Amino acid sequence: MHAEGVGLSIDHWMSGARRVESPNCSERPEGRPIDMLVIHNISLPPGEFGGGWIDHLFTNQLDASAHTYFESIAHLRVSAHVLIARDGAITQFVPFNRKAWHAGQSSFAGEENCNDFSIGIELEGCDDKPFTDAQYKALEELTQFLRGCYPAISADRIVGHSDIAPQRKTDPGPCFDWHRYRKAFI
Repeated sequence: MHAEGVGLSIDHWMSGARRVESPNCSERPEGRPIDMLVIHNISLPPGEFGGGWIDHLFTNQLDASAHTYFESIAHLRVSAHVLIARDGAITQFVPFNRKAWHAGQSSFAGEENCNDFSIGIELEGCDDKPFTDAQYKALEELTQFLRGCYPAISADRIVGHSDIAPQRKTDPGPCFDWHRYRKAFI
């Protein structure tokens, strides 16, 4: 599924997206609008793409014995709202009205716990490899779609994981072209 032609169901799932439900989510604080997008990157194992390992991580089914790196992360309980694969395909793991566990300890503009009010978008990638044209296209379309659904998301509240957790995180990394991406919505 690509972002073009998507709709949002009453239960905050995108129509047409591949749906893989993650248990790693919780209720958002009542009355707090969704007003931020957080862009991440992920690859499992690091620097490798495909294989379905991200689905396994986000659904608590990652086999620690499948790769030495997995031994250090199989215990984690994490998720994101969506993943954009290298070919631009979108998988949704958590409905947008629920809190995905993507940002961890974080703060922005004086507010802590960015998971409470943000949507987490993972790009299949890593800090040292360029993202694909298909990913930028899907991300740009998805951003427009989400801003239409959640109008409190302003351009200045579309950030990288490194912006809200600078001591811990570097993603989406130096290979992410912020200028290219921002041209689509500014």
